[in-house]
Amino acid sequence: MTLTELKYIVAVAREKHFGRAAEACYVSQPTLSVAIKKLEDELEVKLFERSANEVTVTPLGEDIVRQAQSVLEQAANIKEIAKRGKDPLAGALALGIIYTIGPYLLPDLVRQAIAHTPQMPLMLQENFTIKLLEMLRTGEIDCAIMAEPFPDTGLAIAPLYDEPFLAAVPYNHPLAAQSTITSEALKKETMLLLGTGHCFRDHVLEVCPEFARFSSDAEGIRKSFEGSSLETIKHMVASGMGVTLVPRLSVPKEALHPGSKRRHLDQAYVKYLPFDGDPPTRRVVLAWRRSFTRYEAIAALRNAIYACELPGVKRLS
Repeated sequence: MTLTELKYIVAVAREKHFGRAAEACYVSQPTLSVAIKKLEDELEVKLFERSANEVTVTPLGEDIVRQAQSVLEQAANIKEIAKRGKDPLAGALALGIIYTIGPYLLPDLVRQAIAHTPQMPLMLQENFTIKLLEMLRTGEIDCAIMAEPFPDTGLAIAPLYDEPFLAAVPYNHPLAAQSTITSEALKKETMLLLGTGHCFRDHVLEVCPEFARFSSDAEGIRKSFEGSSLETIKHMVASGMGVTLVPRLSVPKEALHPGSKRRHLDQAYVKYLPFDGDPPTRRVVLAWRRSFTRYEAIAALRNAIYACELPGVKRLS
């Protein structure tokens, strides 16, 4: 039994496909298949059920794959211990981040990380919350920046900041004449939502729950449309298709200062309105496996995040 064979079975369990697992491990499919067959023969158990369309893990295979992942993590920890003896921050940090945070936090975060810990480059992975949780579990990433809530998976969690939402409306919309807005006023509008899988979609539906029915009845379909990203949705707002909610960090600085020169579509044709009273917010956190031993790297990443501008949010410690 070798670490390479363990790596192969973890990859197949994750990908549920021998070809994709081989690509992920940078080997040919025959090489991977032969190694897994050898391991199955050695253990005298069947790890995977093969079918024409998918590979599934056997019940006993689930336990073995889980142990294999633990062994691989422990082996990686040995290397990390050796690195920390020379420099506690040496080596890349694999960071996951959800789609509705990445484009707005990463430009400043990467600059801060380069300035303060150049020996610790960030390996970045943008994805949905549910996928990042799986990648944390399997060790594909070391930590992730996500928005609560998400399923309790026994991760270590450090709160970063609370971020308020703003309403985005077309500049020629009657609501654009207001200085603030209420969730009640949004009920009468066509709401633009992110597609299923985006946690921010759920945040919006918490503020405006009546739009949750849009996928199940004709009236709702007329009242709501979906977009693939926040930037796409903002362009849809600019074109007059409806209104939406956006997180504070996604709002360009120039868009909040009417006298400034606007250069982008959403700045020129979208009005951003704060909520009257206490605004709806989302809590952004940093999560990592409790077994992850690079404590200094997590602390350095948090410091880099806190060094970012983060306008309009409430920093947490």
